Amino acid sequence: MIADLTGHANPHPRVLYSIFVDKDTDRITARISELRNQIEYHDYRYYVLDDPTISDAEYDRLFRELVELEKENPELSSPDSPTRRVSGGLQEKFTKVPHHAPMLSLANAFDEDELRAFYKRISNLLQARDIEFVTELKIDGLAVALTFENGVFQRGATRGNGLIGEDVTANLRTIRTIPLKLRGDGVPPRVIEIRGEAFLPVSAFQRINDERTDAGETVFANPRNAAAGTLRQLDTSITASRPLAFFAYAIGYVEGMEFRTQDEVLAQLKSWGFATNPHYRHHANFQTVVEYCQGWEKKRDSLDYQIDGVVVKVNRLDYQKKLGVVSRDPRWAVAYKFPSDVATTRLVKIGINVGRTGALNPFAMLEPVQVGGVTIRLATLHNADDIRRKDIREGDIVVVKRAGEVIPQVIGPVREKRTGEEKEFEWPAICPSCDQPVRKDPDVAMAYCTNKSCPSQRFESLNHFVSQGAMDIRGLGAQTMSKLLELGLIEDAADLYSLGEEDLSRLPGFKEKSIQNLRTSIEESKTRPLPRVLFALGIRHVGERVAGLLADHFRDVERLLAASEEEISDIPGIGPEIAASVYTFFQEETNRELIGRLRKVGLQFTSGEPTLKQEGPLVGKTFVITGTLPTLSRNEATELIESAGGKVTSSVSARTDFLLIGESPGSKLKKAEELGIRQISEESLKVMVES
Repeated sequence: MIADLTGHANPHPRVLYSIFVDKDTDRITARISELRNQIEYHDYRYYVLDDPTISDAEYDRLFRELVELEKENPELSSPDSPTRRVSGGLQEKFTKVPHHAPMLSLANAFDEDELRAFYKRISNLLQARDIEFVTELKIDGLAVALTFENGVFQRGATRGNGLIGEDVTANLRTIRTIPLKLRGDGVPPRVIEIRGEAFLPVSAFQRINDERTDAGETVFANPRNAAAGTLRQLDTSITASRPLAFFAYAIGYVEGMEFRTQDEVLAQLKSWGFATNPHYRHHANFQTVVEYCQGWEKKRDSLDYQIDGVVVKVNRLDYQKKLGVVSRDPRWAVAYKFPSDVATTRLVKIGINVGRTGALNPFAMLEPVQVGGVTIRLATLHNADDIRRKDIREGDIVVVKRAGEVIPQVIGPVREKRTGEEKEFEWPAICPSCDQPVRKDPDVAMAYCTNKSCPSQRFESLNHFVSQGAMDIRGLGAQTMSKLLELGLIEDAADLYSLGEEDLSRLPGFKEKSIQNLRTSIEESKTRPLPRVLFALGIRHVGERVAGLLADHFRDVERLLAASEEEISDIPGIGPEIAASVYTFFQEETNRELIGRLRKVGLQFTSGEPTLKQEGPLVGKTFVITGTLPTLSRNEATELIESAGGKVTSSVSARTDFLLIGESPGSKLKKAEELGIRQISEESLKVMVES
């Protein structure tokens, strides 16, 4: 009742309006105050402690809400709002030093519409249509300012609050990509402040975290945190031991020199001996700017350093000066932000999948979270070793990463958010699919279902058999395969070749055309060569590469069936573990019977010419792969190496030339280090292949 709200039985309409307006204003004022406090807190966590507790995407959402509320309610704006100053804080352990000119932050654009709105805005302000742009990758590191006097490096400072930073000169001197003296024959400026980004390469970040894990120390959450922690070390020797890098991108202040464009600035920085990002581009029109941003959004994980967007700048400096600065942001530049590929959420449960070979594979069941524009509910945990190394527990708040099209993975737990109710991971004693005993293999931190008739094993084996790299039977997806098993139409791979029209008509949604297409695809699969047939059989440790080695050596399945374990082991590229697995598979009567039935229906069990390439830049070189690569799957990396004449083996030995390392490498890394084997990244491999 109105009387309950006002204390009067019949309030005047103007009184009633004032009450509701006041209540709405109070709500907005409270929300603005709450947002300011939250942003200040997260700024402190990010800039001062180097220990953020929310993702960039979550921070951006809070900041944008505050910007909108202040825009709609200008009477509530305040000079101490985070939107009116550059974010940042100072630690007391370093000397505070002023910048020659403010180090501004950038406004963000989160999609194509916002990017084009930036172009429209500056076009209207400049009353020009011939505006040229420069795009630069937005490195996810730590912004720093370097002061040179008469060409000699005198002082380096962090961004701090944009006006005053922290003096980290001694640590910056350890970065090899920062010249201590400007190169070139000309007279250097009396004073110049050069700006850029200090960062840690991803490969170095992984190595440092491995070392910290081995030493029982807390690992860094991401390369940016590692770079910030390294740059703020009081012990310079620690900084020197970590390979920080630096890209220069701007001149904040200069005496005695003038530049016309950002192009000229970058060219001059390069001539003085600074590293500048090689992927910057000049654009004569804005459409190519949009295409550049969208292109790098897709291939952001192909680099050995992290990027979280693209910086778009007006090229002409006189245009930049004319456009000026509004609040905390220059009008002449914008940061096109990629969707965050990292987020935090709760790990509800560690589930178990049973693979085609019986291997139990742990995975994370998560509270739904948006990562890279996609809702994630499941993520890989690699293996039990990785779970224990990272100390991941059920109930943990965890950091989840989704890189490109790679399966989302759990990076690690946020330990400070633990309540004490989290549970450590243990292998189940029985298979979750068939309730039969599980065999644990302590040597490889794996567990296996011992039941050869396990429904999950059978289902996964059949899916593998028809997959693209194996028999490539199109139209037989997981749902169709599940229905065939449910209806009792098949029990193993050989049964697929006996399916008739009447059988397939029992499948939901299968009509005359789809039935005919599937039967044609099944018939065509009979022409697949021996390497693909061997791969399709699903032998443990036998991928496409090993299947090719077996086919090249034996040329006929009869010879393979009769081979001894020793003969298989003697094949170059096949070690004792693989040989034992292959020998055991072909000795089991059920497998021999299956091969006999597959031969009767017409599959190819003889081979023609050798499959391995005998020329290319990697001929004679042996590679081993460990960890999850940034953009390539194991199969794709193997194909790339073999296409260049190289060879991939499954285990490290004295005959290994290179260890290709991805994220979360296993025990192969330790053995490679003991043997002094050269370690390379995916990016290095691509350079080797292209050479």
